[in-house]
Amino acid sequence: MPRTESESTTSGFEDDDVALYPIWGVNSVEEDNSKESSTAKGYMTLRERRQIKLGLRKPTSELKEILPLNVLIPNSKITDKNRKWYEVLKKVWHHKDPWQVFHLDTLEEKLAMRHRYDPIKQRWCQDEIRIKMEDQPFNRGAMRQCFRLKKLSKFCHSDNWLHAGNYVAKKYMESVDRSVYFEDVKLQMDAKLWGEEYNRHNPPKKIDIFQMYVIELIHEPGSPLYHLEHFIEGEYIKYNSNSGFVEDSKQCRHTPQAFSHFTFERSGHEIIVVDIQGVGDLYTDPQIHTEDGIRYGDGNLGTKGMALFFQSHECNEICHALGLEGFDLSETERQAIIEHHASTPSSATEIRDINLVGHVVSPTLEERTDLKRMLSNSRQRTLSSLSDLGSLPEDEMPKIEKQKCPDSSAPILAISPNGNNSDEGILIDKHLDEDSSDISSIHQPPRSRFLSTSSSDGYAYDTSEGCASSTPSNAASLTKLYEQRLFGLPTRSSRVQSEHVLRSKSCLHTGDSILGQIHHDLAKYHEIGRFACDGDESKIDWQSALFHEEHAAELGVPEAIITMAKIYLMLPHDVLVNCTVPANEENTNKGVEFMLQAAEANDRASMLYMAKAFETGYGLGTKREKSYKSAVHWYQTALLTTDHDDHGEFDATMSDPNYILLAAQAKLYLSGGFGLEKDPNKAGELYSEAADEAMAAMKGQLATKFYMKADEAWAQLDEGQE
Repeated sequence: MPRTESESTTSGFEDDDVALYPIWGVNSVEEDNSKESSTAKGYMTLRERRQIKLGLRKPTSELKEILPLNVLIPNSKITDKNRKWYEVLKKVWHHKDPWQVFHLDTLEEKLAMRHRYDPIKQRWCQDEIRIKMEDQPFNRGAMRQCFRLKKLSKFCHSDNWLHAGNYVAKKYMESVDRSVYFEDVKLQMDAKLWGEEYNRHNPPKKIDIFQMYVIELIHEPGSPLYHLEHFIEGEYIKYNSNSGFVEDSKQCRHTPQAFSHFTFERSGHEIIVVDIQGVGDLYTDPQIHTEDGIRYGDGNLGTKGMALFFQSHECNEICHALGLEGFDLSETERQAIIEHHASTPSSATEIRDINLVGHVVSPTLEERTDLKRMLSNSRQRTLSSLSDLGSLPEDEMPKIEKQKCPDSSAPILAISPNGNNSDEGILIDKHLDEDSSDISSIHQPPRSRFLSTSSSDGYAYDTSEGCASSTPSNAASLTKLYEQRLFGLPTRSSRVQSEHVLRSKSCLHTGDSILGQIHHDLAKYHEIGRFACDGDESKIDWQSALFHEEHAAELGVPEAIITMAKIYLMLPHDVLVNCTVPANEENTNKGVEFMLQAAEANDRASMLYMAKAFETGYGLGTKREKSYKSAVHWYQTALLTTDHDDHGEFDATMSDPNYILLAAQAKLYLSGGFGLEKDPNKAGELYSEAADEAMAAMKGQLATKFYMKADEAWAQLDEGQE
């Protein structure tokens, strides 16, 4: 169970630090229905409450008169500069509690223990909260049912339930282990960190992920657990799933898909955040796929889930602006996606000046071992100076220019003491969260943006007047050349060619390629008919399956390398069993190249194939010639692979035992030629060693044969000496 800490312990940004303005009815004055409808209702600001508490203001029994908004803010005060703020204020002014009709304030008050998780410090804290919750669910999903709930905020110190915050409590319909509730919170809070990291790269639309808690009803039998989230008004949309689904209605948008793609490249292919759903750009219940498929519950499909996402993902303008590279798909797959999207209206975001969007840089090898620490460090990078560029030559230093930023404004849902946004607020208008071509609606403080190693998105921030310049000199500072120089690692792209170059520079030939494993999984999905029309296995796209398997082989996936070698050489294979290619010289040469690559990757069966091919000249293609010297090399290499192959399945007593390999080498030394010098003495020694191995394997007759061969080889040596 999570450990208890004091209430002062915070987890990121606290919802109780938010005050909605104005605060109504703090004097607990009941409305007198007998009064005229024009009678004013009192309110008091947070500032006034604090002044009264400190004795700086005398409390007044008179209620302030609420004037119409057009009286408080005359039309003469409304300008083009603040008009959007006025529109937002007007929506807040007239906003009503959507749950008022359910009379939750009349329910029984309950005391609950709230468990909050800090994803940076990776620890839990607890505090007690007061809630009122309905007994019957108002909605349900595939696994959980939802209950309306009101929670009093500790920040306001008010007992007025009419103004308590609206929440949704979620409970699993089937019995699950209590740890599942806490693991779900960890998942969502980790995803929230990735949302913050995405926002630091200055995308056109910022996103956020619900802050979720676990509440425990400590005074009820069994102390049942619930997930607790804020209730947000608006249309709830599922943008993608953990298994390749992409929203294809008129609500199809670019931001959710770009965010998922971003997490894949920014984490160095370690994770991807999918199952994006929520209201506008406020998401909830995401799922994280990890490269090893460990952690984050049963919804973590590992590289298979990553493969399903990219099979249906088409890079959009936001992906391009962030510097994300498209995933390699076959022409058939790409055409299918284009045709699908062509028939689907999209509320796509129009990108502002691309120079204002930070490119994605992959984590270093040290950062990849602890992604949470990387996100924590990135979170703290708010200000920096150009001294971070001191290691660059003077002629490569980016030029610094300032430009006046056009005035812009955007709705703020809640007011926070530390200036951050919180999920304690209310959604003012769902239209404000849709992808809009009016980029000026995105509020950003005036600042200058310069390239820096310590800023999270590749920039340094200056609170002085101005913003990033869109001139070519500033654009040049955003190139991947600087990113590579400053961060020490090229961008970990989603494209095979870029990954192949990176692996070549790192001298990696096989294994350790998450991107390669994703392509391998896609090939397997094609084989089982996952993407076939109407599930008809007779319509399997074998060309696309071969396309992905070959890319996986290029990136060093051992199973893919062996599969491609056997397909091109017309040998029986276990993966893509029904996939065939034409028998011609080009394919044979490809097969030999893949087989040689598999042999170099320590696959014993491939070593034996190459040894026999070099010995006989058959199945060697046209680019290589018969060579006893190479045959001996591969026989000897296979002989030394006595424990196991890459899959741990080799048993020397079952397939091509050692005495057979020793005898094959002895035969080549005895005859000589094709680049190998004749050596009867070496042949005799190998035959004798083969006989000993055969005797140990209870092959007496074969051992006698090898002893006789050894005597014959030594006899040739004696004849030569005479």
